Amino acid sequence: MVALLGIRQLASTIAPGPEFETASQTQTTLAFVIFTLPLALVSIVAGVLADRVSKRTVIIMMKSVEVLLMGAATAALWINPSGGILPLIVLGGMGVHSALFSPAKYGILAELLPHERLAAGNGQLEMWTFLAILTGTAAPGILLSFTGSSLWLAPLLLAVLSLVGFAAARTIPHVPPARAEGGLFNTLHGAWSALAADRMLRLAITGAVFFWTIASLFAQNILVYAKAVLGVSDWQSGLPLMMLSIGIGLGAKLVGRLSQSRVEYGLIPLGATGVAIILSAVGFFAPHLPATLALMGVLGIASALIFVPLNALIQWRAPDDRRGSVIAFENTCVFTGILLGSLGAGALASGGVSTTGIFLATAAFTVMGTGWALWLLPEALLRVIVVILTNTLYRLRIVGHEHVPLQGGALLIPNHVSFIDGFLLIASLDRPIRFVVDSQYAELPLFKPFMKMLGVIPISSHGGLRVVLRALRDAGTALDNGEIVCIFPEGQITRTGTLLPFRRGFERIMKGRSALIVPVHLDRIWGSIFSFERGRFLSKMPERIPYPVTVSFGAPLPPETPLHEIRSTIRSLGEAAWNLRKRDRRPLHREFIHAMRRHPFRLAMADQTRPRVSSLEALIGSIVLARALRRHWEDQRRVGILLPPTVAGALINVAAPLCGKTSVNLNYTVGKSGLEAAVRLAGLRTIVTSRAFIEKAKLDLPDGPSIIWLEDVAHTIGTAQKLVASLLALCAPARLIELACGQNTPLTMDDLATIIFSSGSTGEPKGVMLSHFSIDANAQGASQVLHLYQDERVLGILPFFHSFGYLVFWFVMFNNAGMIFHPSPLDVATIGELVRRYRITFLVTTPTFLQLYQRRCTPEQFSSLRAVVTG
Repeated sequence: MVALLGIRQLASTIAPGPEFETASQTQTTLAFVIFTLPLALVSIVAGVLADRVSKRTVIIMMKSVEVLLMGAATAALWINPSGGILPLIVLGGMGVHSALFSPAKYGILAELLPHERLAAGNGQLEMWTFLAILTGTAAPGILLSFTGSSLWLAPLLLAVLSLVGFAAARTIPHVPPARAEGGLFNTLHGAWSALAADRMLRLAITGAVFFWTIASLFAQNILVYAKAVLGVSDWQSGLPLMMLSIGIGLGAKLVGRLSQSRVEYGLIPLGATGVAIILSAVGFFAPHLPATLALMGVLGIASALIFVPLNALIQWRAPDDRRGSVIAFENTCVFTGILLGSLGAGALASGGVSTTGIFLATAAFTVMGTGWALWLLPEALLRVIVVILTNTLYRLRIVGHEHVPLQGGALLIPNHVSFIDGFLLIASLDRPIRFVVDSQYAELPLFKPFMKMLGVIPISSHGGLRVVLRALRDAGTALDNGEIVCIFPEGQITRTGTLLPFRRGFERIMKGRSALIVPVHLDRIWGSIFSFERGRFLSKMPERIPYPVTVSFGAPLPPETPLHEIRSTIRSLGEAAWNLRKRDRRPLHREFIHAMRRHPFRLAMADQTRPRVSSLEALIGSIVLARALRRHWEDQRRVGILLPPTVAGALINVAAPLCGKTSVNLNYTVGKSGLEAAVRLAGLRTIVTSRAFIEKAKLDLPDGPSIIWLEDVAHTIGTAQKLVASLLALCAPARLIELACGQNTPLTMDDLATIIFSSGSTGEPKGVMLSHFSIDANAQGASQVLHLYQDERVLGILPFFHSFGYLVFWFVMFNNAGMIFHPSPLDVATIGELVRRYRITFLVTTPTFLQLYQRRCTPEQFSSLRAVVTG
């Protein structure tokens, strides 16, 4: 507001043009200097205050001073509405206030929040802080336009806001002082010793100083650009800064989301690139107001990607007892940089550089500074790549990150599933990791620059025992130096998707050391294009984008923990991670819809009556049946199905969840009494069956439930119903298909999918209640071990009331393989012919049936079989 008052006075005496532009820049520089100089001079004193007094007390004291200063500003503009010297004095007082307030405000964050929430907390703090700062910078133009001659109303409004801030400050939780003694010299010495001991902290503060120097150049220039180049009115002149503030708020929120539980400094080069591009665009094209506003919003987002991670990094790396000192020292350096930036803007303007030229100069400085930073910290470039990958192609979930120590050495021991395991571990932690890597990969020209950035420890069995021992010794030395080291104990990437035997190299590394072992499990990577799933690497399409991945860190283990215990812990982490898949998976019928649409013309199923049913036909058929049966199933939670393994039986088992029902496949081998017991226990009111099946099997139907004859249902299905089902199958989202089938409340993974009854050989049949997640988890687990390929065929002879029969059906459908049904597992001649004709590769059966096939089927008939599963 003070700067705008000065520019307003200039506008009444100087005509628009280069002279007005230079004078405006000088007036703005004066206001920036008066505000910034106290910040640079008083910040060290603020560090003493923040460390020796409770930061909460400091915050409350400064908020009360703020109320007094705003009252003084109101009086100053009441006395002299044109400004004068009094507003400048108040502005200097606000500089002192901000210097004393800042270390306490930022320092208390690390005392109130755990490390995993520090980045998100900084994102929230910076979002609201900069919304306030830059909205306050943008608001004067609007306030000056609306208050007219009563300019004192503007600071009066700010005084009211200060009172609100004072009241809010009193709700902050109490925190003790960081230390009880120490003066100005001790503050300086403490900050300097902390910087000397931590290279990352030094680089973070250097980066913060550089950014704020650049920011003072372009932020100050924006106000002048709006008035001098765009020629907008007073109230419009604040709009570019307002958009910048909105962008910063959005960017700060984005940083918190992208960082998750980490302090993600890989965002900094990304933000710097964005700042350079936007400033260059404004400088080259000098766009009109609407385009300028859009660019300012993006500039704000890019700026937040820089300073929010930098602040979190400084708070994290600063020692607890000297955090206030470090932040105060940083503030002194930062505000000195801001002062130099403001003076630089004035000097450039005095030298005849236009506002657009200043934008271009700022962009050039940003490019040079970013290049210098990447040269000093090359791993930041690698983290940029990792950040982009894990927020586009992959969706990373991190579990147990608190188990990795924030300081000191630790050995990570993960399973090895793909070629990108290392990148995913880098993305999961904010501490650098030293990987033990096979030298044949470390020395490849394509990978060597990245390996050098990571500081990998090459190991090779080809060089003899001496080379191996040297690598293990180097890994141990890195642990002694307080670094995090990672070794993959399997020694190779799994080709099967399961955990391979461990080698004992890590035991040699840990021998005689006190560093902790952190077990790690990488879940869901099997199936990515970088794994050997389906026997292929890279030459396959990902199942979905972004591809979900879970990285789980276990509780630290002592260095002497035996190999088998570590391996068991990693397996347990994998079991726990499996439960996390629930939120990413869909109920059975939705996975069926997705799978059938993925390869619509591939063979999905067949039987004696339907020699070939494509995936699209199977989806259409299940929708047709669901829509035809919904009237019969109305107001029922569970529906009975009494059908053999056929295409019709399979489609009705899909139709049931499409309608939101729980399927109960009844065991037709237990007799009428067994059926009636199952009907009573499940509370069934209807049973879907077929006259042809009942007559051929000579079954006695249970008394009580209504019988829905499949033949009668088929007669009610006409061309119109098939056309509607076809349109739904081809075009409709899954939720619309569900609604069309009568499923008003969407099913979840925890809802009941089916009830499978025991045979009742030891008494009354017992029902096992299985959720959608239970079936899906078993199908996914089978896929990871059995490796069913899409061009394979599976023999479906086990009935749906059998646990194998029901599970194998979904397992085959989810993998887009084909299932060849036959209603009788005892019809050996037909089964042998089916295996030969369809070139069936997978056989799932019971031991009794398998012995029967071995005796009566020829080797030629079963020559296509690749795998037989029995039990």
